[in-house]
Amino acid sequence: MAFVPEVRFTRSGTADIAYQIVGEGPVEIVLMIGWVSHLEMLWELPEARRFIERFSSIGRVALFDKRGTGLSDRPSQEPTGAELAQDVLAVMDAAGIQSAALVGWVDAATVAIEVAAFHPDRVDALILGETLATTVPDEAHPWGPNEVIIEKAADAIENGSWGQAVLLPMIAPSVEADDRVRNWFMRMERMAATPSMAANLLRRTISTDVRELLDSVSVPALVLHRSEASFVPTAGVRWLAEHLPQGRYVELAGDEVPGYLGDVDALMDEIEEFLVGTRTGGGGSRRVLTVVFSDIVGSTERVAAVGDRRWRDLLEDHRREARRLIARHGGTEIDTAGDGFLVSFESPSAALRFGLALQEVTRQGGLEVRVGVHSGEVVVHDADLVGLAVHLGARVASQAAPGEVWVSQTVKELLIGSEFRFSGRGRHALKGVPGEWELFRVDR
Repeated sequence: MAFVPEVRFTRSGTADIAYQIVGEGPVEIVLMIGWVSHLEMLWELPEARRFIERFSSIGRVALFDKRGTGLSDRPSQEPTGAELAQDVLAVMDAAGIQSAALVGWVDAATVAIEVAAFHPDRVDALILGETLATTVPDEAHPWGPNEVIIEKAADAIENGSWGQAVLLPMIAPSVEADDRVRNWFMRMERMAATPSMAANLLRRTISTDVRELLDSVSVPALVLHRSEASFVPTAGVRWLAEHLPQGRYVELAGDEVPGYLGDVDALMDEIEEFLVGTRTGGGGSRRVLTVVFSDIVGSTERVAAVGDRRWRDLLEDHRREARRLIARHGGTEIDTAGDGFLVSFESPSAALRFGLALQEVTRQGGLEVRVGVHSGEVVVHDADLVGLAVHLGARVASQAAPGEVWVSQTVKELLIGSEFRFSGRGRHALKGVPGEWELFRVDR
């Protein structure tokens, strides 16, 4: 049987909410599947497992069954929007998450919008899949799901069709004939909710309206839609993105409403780029490495002072000495951009010895470098490295003073008790990296 992460419980009001924590890293994510879910069942479908694992490769993920579904409490009445928002905050508190990127599909997306509007200090970003600002069409917003079809489906669910995947042809026609997916979906339905609760939650999808909250959403929002997913009108999804202050609409190929079905990697590439600026495609191998970025200080002014020809000679000398030190300290040259280097090391101590040696030899050559060092998980693609750790290393270097080697708190903690001494340089907001980071200067 496939590995299933531990299920934990927290109290939200009078309800017990089941949740899981997977992955690690500086990006905090709360993942809400939408409609009905079952935490243990999700891991049994390879597509759903890959969906969750792609999120966990980006950061630390909390996912949960909302009240009324899965392993959470099953009240007799469908939950209100306020209760569902309260559940999100309860899970965040239990997981020790101060603020996070909220991910919600279909009805869960409107819950994410409510949390962002009323609790802006708890939300870093929104990722909203297959949802509308309102499912009640009017003159200003004529788009909505087909109410007649929804009501017929809800009636069928209440009258003996629950556990028969009656919605699958509407929400994922491309996999309707796949017995493997269909059989999983049928079992997941039976495990996820009672027929009456499933029907009531389905009816809830045609009676939501969060339009008045959109102007209060102050965080970046990625709004995703698959072009052939006719269950959710394309124009309405696009309208939502256009009316969120920092909304961005992305349309992908496919007819699947659930994010965990269809081309999961194409979908997750968009999400990964939105959150951390990379697109790994789910490929490559993952390793924990220490990355070093170096940059010559004042290179433009030096070119003007010495002339192009002399500068080329100085730069070639610098590169030759840098490569000698890379080899000496066991590093791997990843990239040389302009007058700087990106180098990876197996250990942070080797990385610091290299950085300090590079600083000294560069000074002897009449130049100065700033060096930044960070340790973390990276994705190795052929000879290239991608991932948040790489971005973070570059940002640490950009903060370093001329002639100094700066490190992240991660590096400092890894080297407790070592030969190196550090001086605190305060907390810094690093461009494109969530939160604030404590940085340190290496004092040899």
